[in-house]
Amino acid sequence: MGIEDVREYLRQWDREKDILEFDTSSATVELAAKAVGVEPARIAKTLAFKNGEGALLVVAAGDAKVDNKKFKQEFGFKPHMLNPDEALALTGHPVGGVCPFGLKQDVPVFCDVSLKRFDTVFPACGSSNSAIELTCEELDLYSRNVRWVDVCRGWA
Repeated sequence: MGIEDVREYLRQWDREKDILEFDTSSATVELAAKAVGVEPARIAKTLAFKNGEGALLVVAAGDAKVDNKKFKQEFGFKPHMLNPDEALALTGHPVGGVCPFGLKQDVPVFCDVSLKRFDTVFPACGSSNSAIELTCEELDLYSRNVRWVDVCRGWA
């Protein structure tokens, strides 16, 4: 599970070798930014929300916060994060390494417009010490993004 699933998943684009692995934790936006050497906003955090019996993922900029009103308008329900056990069961990735790649179940992924201000961003790769540098176009493709959404605040 985790990083090996992501490595196998990214192989279809010949990008498995581009996964960065760190000697230190990258489990939070701040730790990931330090490990990668970029501003925290460029970390593409993947947030896992309950959606009935399943989940949905929102990939957003590291400095963005979910806006409850915008989220409810977009998805029709209030945002409730998955707990660590649920996140692992539904995505196949542990908290701190949750990403939109190589998912255990068919979980819909939505990318937030907060990411579009950057040429490249750094999502995790299934472990708490990994990342990959991607353009927003690559993130859109590799994550099988359903659509770009505007459900965050605090970044503009």
